[in-house]
Amino acid sequence: MKLVQKRSKKTGLPPGTLVHIGERKAEGVAVTQFNYAGARCDERLVADVTELGPPADGSVTWVNVGGVHRVDLLEALGKQFDLHPLLLEDIANTDQRPKLEDYDQYLFLVLKMLTVGERGEVLVEQVSFVLGRTFVLSFQENGADVFHSVRDRLRGGKGRLRQNSSDYLLYALVDAVVDQYFAVLELLGEKIETLQERVVTDPQPDTLKDIHALKRQLLFIRRAVWPLREAMNNLSRAEGPFLHEPMKLFFRDVYDHVIQIVDTIETLREIVAASLDIYLSSVSYRLNTVMRVLTVITTIFMPLSFIASIYGMNFEHMPELKWAWGYPVVLGLMGLVAAVMLAGFRRRKWL
Repeated sequence: MKLVQKRSKKTGLPPGTLVHIGERKAEGVAVTQFNYAGARCDERLVADVTELGPPADGSVTWVNVGGVHRVDLLEALGKQFDLHPLLLEDIANTDQRPKLEDYDQYLFLVLKMLTVGERGEVLVEQVSFVLGRTFVLSFQENGADVFHSVRDRLRGGKGRLRQNSSDYLLYALVDAVVDQYFAVLELLGEKIETLQERVVTDPQPDTLKDIHALKRQLLFIRRAVWPLREAMNNLSRAEGPFLHEPMKLFFRDVYDHVIQIVDTIETLREIVAASLDIYLSSVSYRLNTVMRVLTVITTIFMPLSFIASIYGMNFEHMPELKWAWGYPVVLGLMGLVAAVMLAGFRRRKWL
């Protein structure tokens, strides 16, 4: 996950010029189509996008494009569905913030899809939707998505997906993306709980790396979800011939979920920030404990060193040097001084 994508290759180009911005996450581009109406549902892999177009028989078409680095394919698909050049430019630019735009004949929605990688890291991918009267177009950075449940419902005829228009299909796709946010946040929540235990019981240098990694992941998730509130709020209030009034209730439900997700993200960010403070406090406390023990040891040996230095001056007229009990008496005096000082430190609870 990069904080800023490179845009320098677009400098000086006219508006509407298709230039892919972002990482190339898929070698090939897979285009699939679902066409359904009532009990009928046809699914196929599209080899030539010039065969596609808005259905004229009253059915609903869902075209999913896995990979947006092929600008020639985007141009061909834009001609078939009469898409605006600026819309195609936004699809090719994978650094867009979530937003909703009304192009009169269709709606354009951009949001971020969150998935969990093989190593447990959070992956952020841009997904763009175009909602028309009889079609929905979806564009992903690669072919891996969270739309398996929607495909299964279309294939099996479960629920009311086949009996509704294209706006209900858009709701089902957006709801699948938003539901995945909860799964990702649950995983991060478990990691943060484990991290908190480590911070309190045994803070290590690797713990600090894990804290910064979680802070970075939460930063990207916040950037991906925070603008979605406004987009979903606008979608639930939008007017258009392809967005029916009963569907606004479903989009308001998604908006409520987004609000819950934003609150959860803010809570997790506060917990991670508090974990960092606890880590620094724990490390400082351990350092102070070590320094206190070393200080006590140094303080105990100061009078002992003073006594030893007196009898190490080798003056001739020191009567204790000739005394048979001088050596054990001096050692006893040193031990007595050390014992008295240790007792005083324990009484003051310095040890």
